[in-house]
Amino acid sequence: MQPLSQCLETRGPTMRNPEQFDTLIQNATVFNPGEPPRVEDIAIADGRIVARGAGLSTEHAKQVIDASGQWAMPGLYDIHTHYDLELEVAPGLPESLRHGTTTVVIANCSLGLAFGNQRKDGADPIVDCYARVENIPKTVLRQCADKVDWHTPREYLQHLEQLNLGPNVVALYPHSMLRVEVMGFNASISRDPSAAEVSQMQQLLKDGLAMGYAGVSTDALPFHYLANQPNCAKTIPTQFARYAEIKALTDVVREQGALWQATPPKDSVLGTLKTFLLTSGRLHGKPLKTTVVAALDVHNNRKIIRLGRLMARVLNSRWLDGRFYLQALAAPFKTWADGAMTPLAEEIPELRRLNETDLEDRAARQQILANPEFIRAFRAMWLKGKQGFSVAALKRKWRLEDYAFNRELADMTIDVCPYAPWQQQTFAAVFARVAAIKSGTTAAQDEEEARLCREEFFWVGDEADFVLQMLRSFDTDLSWYTVSANRDLRTVRELLMDPLLLPGFNDSGAHLTNMAFYDCNLRALKLAAEGGEADVAYMVKRLTRDAAEVLGVEGGTLDIGARADLILLDPKALAQYDGEARVQRVYREAFQHDQLVNRSDGVVPLVMVGGQIAWQNDAFSAAWGQQKLGTLLYPQHAKAAELASDARQVA
Repeated sequence: MQPLSQCLETRGPTMRNPEQFDTLIQNATVFNPGEPPRVEDIAIADGRIVARGAGLSTEHAKQVIDASGQWAMPGLYDIHTHYDLELEVAPGLPESLRHGTTTVVIANCSLGLAFGNQRKDGADPIVDCYARVENIPKTVLRQCADKVDWHTPREYLQHLEQLNLGPNVVALYPHSMLRVEVMGFNASISRDPSAAEVSQMQQLLKDGLAMGYAGVSTDALPFHYLANQPNCAKTIPTQFARYAEIKALTDVVREQGALWQATPPKDSVLGTLKTFLLTSGRLHGKPLKTTVVAALDVHNNRKIIRLGRLMARVLNSRWLDGRFYLQALAAPFKTWADGAMTPLAEEIPELRRLNETDLEDRAARQQILANPEFIRAFRAMWLKGKQGFSVAALKRKWRLEDYAFNRELADMTIDVCPYAPWQQQTFAAVFARVAAIKSGTTAAQDEEEARLCREEFFWVGDEADFVLQMLRSFDTDLSWYTVSANRDLRTVRELLMDPLLLPGFNDSGAHLTNMAFYDCNLRALKLAAEGGEADVAYMVKRLTRDAAEVLGVEGGTLDIGARADLILLDPKALAQYDGEARVQRVYREAFQHDQLVNRSDGVVPLVMVGGQIAWQNDAFSAAWGQQKLGTLLYPQHAKAAELASDARQVA
């Protein structure tokens, strides 16, 4: 009989094996990247896939799972998360695992824990950098930072190895923290590095890549500000790096064949092009794998996505020979705001002033909102392009505005409000109602609504006044949402299917009450399914093997011998799934704080990580959270460096 390890393509109806199977999955429609979908069985032993074929014997299987009518595929990848902090309090990462995500990438956008908490000279970089960039309360951040007991990138990887991980983890090397480590916090946000400091950063990065980091992450988005006084008007350290510093670091990444995760400087087309030409193998001798946030169809500026796709085509052309992948979000870009506190508000100076205050500091925001100078500036900002004839009005009409933030009252829906009858109404509807009650043409619904109009909204004359008063009256007790990008799902599908882009940018683990994209891999598969099984197979490849190859790590297949990270998916339940309707606000004990999450119960019947069941029939397994399921995935360049080091030692 042929050894089991050699049974790669056996399709016999009665194949029998003397080896013991830990799990046998029967009759699934298997989507393995590079192969057409087919109905077959999958046998798993010792955490690996050991056989696939039709009619595998159940005689030696410890457990058998009937997957008739279900899809089997490799576990899905989430290439853009900010789970660094959640891993310290809830390493099982339940909000991704339940949707079939079995591998996550951490330390994106230059932020991470590779160097520990870096508390020195009064600075608290984890709190100072994460609080506004990722909209995580300082109380949550401090609890995490207090637990940090490592100081070096190697110690951090060793720490990750000890956690009871749910999904697998891939770690990037965070540039902001690298800058702080070499230059000190204050210097990292106030001056250029010396030549010696750049050289030191290069060496530390080279060492980090050799020990197991998949690449480096930088950031240039104009939304990312510090949360500590007196630095609230400054951006995070990575944004102080000039082109020469970025090139010096990416030269190291290019040499090692690692990955550069970046974001574009939104307000500079030429600066963006110059920076991302670093991906070019034609110009720099060897292509640089580059993944960039993000391919979004921004409603207020329709040219952004066109420029992004054009740039991807040019950079990846044979003339430039780049490896450039814009990350595409598989959902409408729906964001919630707690009062004025929302990531997109950071691009507008007037709203940024409110964001500079701590989430808990309502008194400070009330003082700003009562300031006559601020009121004048806020009104001018809010009404810009909405009145009269001007360049701003034309840009608004033609959807070429400078801001991604949506200032349309009809698009702003109230989710949570201390006055409950206003919930699920738009700002426009409530504004009209307040005006009607004040004029006497409509009666107030109750005494509380009458009081609000009489005592708080009495002075409101236009929509700018109304927004100001909503912020004054309710502050962060008011939660409202809007969709600022990806409104047309046909365009979203087109972006996801574009081979020059890569599904991602879910921001999992960040913005606790501002967004919920934990289920976006499922949404991508649902959109792909509109084109039939061939398109599903293509999307499975994009969410698994393609992601693994860009990261340079093992995984993303159901090949014989592959690590058994796999999921079952119910195609009928997926077809009926409405991700927008399944967002919930839950209280997370791990954070002692609310969080917006997704619930796709019924869509993913099974999630296995390393051959162990993590999620089955809408419940987590007994092993999840109690033992290590996932592992730290090391990229191929790290393994090559290790082998080279071993060879040198032998020599």
